Formats: sequence, structure tokens, C-alpha cells
Amino acid sequence: MDDTGDVTQLLRRLSDGDERAAEDLAPLVHDELHRLASRALASQRSDHTLQSTALLNEAWMRLVGNEPKEWEGHSHFLGVAARAMRGVLVDHARRRGALKRGAVHAKITLDHVVLSMEERALDLLALEEALQDLSSFDADLAQIVELRFFGGLSHPQIAELTGVPLRRVERGWRTARAWLHQRMTSD
Repeated sequence: MDDTGDVTQLLRRLSDGDERAAEDLAPLVHDELHRLASRALASQRSDHTLQSTALLNEAWMRLVGNEPKEWEGHSHFLGVAARAMRGVLVDHARRRGALKRGAVHAKITLDHVVLSMEERALDLLALEEALQDLSSFDADLAQIVELRFFGGLSHPQIAELTGVPLRRVERGWRTARAWLHQRMTSD
């Protein structure tokens, strides 16, 4: 049996409550999840404090944690993994923002100002809020953004993963990007 079939079988066992399935699943999906984590971090600040292994580990805990999940297969698992990584990154950004708001005022150097401006180049929390709004408007478009931005997947990979024709994924990406740009620049 190929790895995809093994993964699907283990996901079914995991859905059925077999705790050993998670242990058997980990080595089969580790490299794939590590690539997802690396891609997700590639779109973040260059000085991000999370490393891909830490992101993978936190996302793994969310994937196979205490709450049982109904896995529909390997593709579904990868989509949920990308969403879990997005959640970890957003939570990390929120914690970082909370620490900054509670920090003692100190002298600000030009380096700090430049760093602060670079961090704001992509405001992850604003993106998260906009993605939630997009999801309530069109969940399929939000999934495309999630897989593309946080999962680092290409259009053909997203089409294969979701079972949606490639042209529809490409149109969806353009539409979602325009919608998010409008939403994030109008605030």
C-alpha cells in the first residue's frame, strides 16, 4: 500500500479513537507537514521567533489533540493542518502584540522604528480578521487563501487537494486577493 493509502487508513483509525494511530501517523506525514510549516513561515517576517519545527509541533497538537476529529482523508488532513498552522501563527502574533502593549516605555531607536514598520508590512491579525469575514462571505475563497498563503501550496496543488478545477482556483485566488486587499486597506 502507498503512503497516501496508509495515511488515509491511519486517519480513519484516529477518527475511531485509536490513540496508537497518531503515533503511527506521525512519521508518515512529518516531512509533508514540515514543508507546510516552512512555507507558512516563508510568508512571515524574516526575524519571526517561531521555527518550522515549533510551528509543526504546535499544529500537530491541535490536529491530534484531545478532541476527536472526523478525517475525510489525506487531502482533508493537509487542509486542516494548514488551518492549524494559521491558528498557531495568529495566536503567536496576538501574544506578541499583548507583550508589546504591556511593555514598559523606553527610548526608541531608529532601528526599532524600522523594525516596527517592517513588522506592520503584513499585519497577520488584520489578515486573520479579514479572512474570517471572507469565510463568512465565501468559505471556498477563504480556503484557497489559507492553503496558498499559510500552506504555501501552488494553484495546481490546491486544485488537487480540494477537487476544484484549476481555473476556478486561479479565479478564486484573484477574487479573494482583491477582496482582502479592499477589506484590509479600507480599515
